[in-house]
Amino acid sequence: MKLLVGLGNPGAKYAGNRHNIGYMAVDRIAADHGFGPWRSKFQGVISEGRLGREKVILLKPETFMNLSGQSVGEAMRFHKLEPVDVIVFHDELDLAPGKCRLKTGGGHAGHNGLRSIHAHIGEAYDRVRLGIGHPGDKNRVAGYVLADFAKAEADWLDDLLRGISDGAAALADGEGAKFLNAVSLRTAPSRSSTGTQKKAEPAEAPAPEQGAEDTRSPLQKLVDRFR
Repeated sequence: MKLLVGLGNPGAKYAGNRHNIGYMAVDRIAADHGFGPWRSKFQGVISEGRLGREKVILLKPETFMNLSGQSVGEAMRFHKLEPVDVIVFHDELDLAPGKCRLKTGGGHAGHNGLRSIHAHIGEAYDRVRLGIGHPGDKNRVAGYVLADFAKAEADWLDDLLRGISDGAAALADGEGAKFLNAVSLRTAPSRSSTGTQKKAEPAEAPAPEQGAEDTRSPLQKLVDRFR
């Protein structure tokens, strides 16, 4: 069993915040992979389902960000899981918007949600770091992460969340490289939002207006008859 945790703050006030991209990621996984309805448990809300070979619990702690570890620790103890069974989705200031990286263990880099999880379960869990960019001044960080994504960011955000959903089964099965490749297929600049190269539509010769002289060649007339 895997416990996939999306970090964020509860309530409509925070729903569109950059700090809530972890919530957004698990919401997309639940919607795309037929997970059960969200229900209250473990000081948060959970949704249960399967990804690939794994039974998976999605968890959104509702303790507010800086107490997230309480919820994660409670869910772990109830299901007798180890830190290696936990994957946390969170916003990452040190990555450019739309970038995605995996990390196992290590420090919390000042992220209050991770700091709390460290305190309750240690550091040996996996993280999916979701880039939101940095405002450029550390004094602006709090306001930046607690502000909604701008309309101009909607496209890359949607591509990123779709890529996470595409690769979710690989992530749950421990295939990190395959997961990151699925994300890349959605977010790479040379590809469309469907993950495939866009093909140019062939131009069609316009049909002559009624009453105008038909200047098409015999070959073009024949082609147009069977179009």
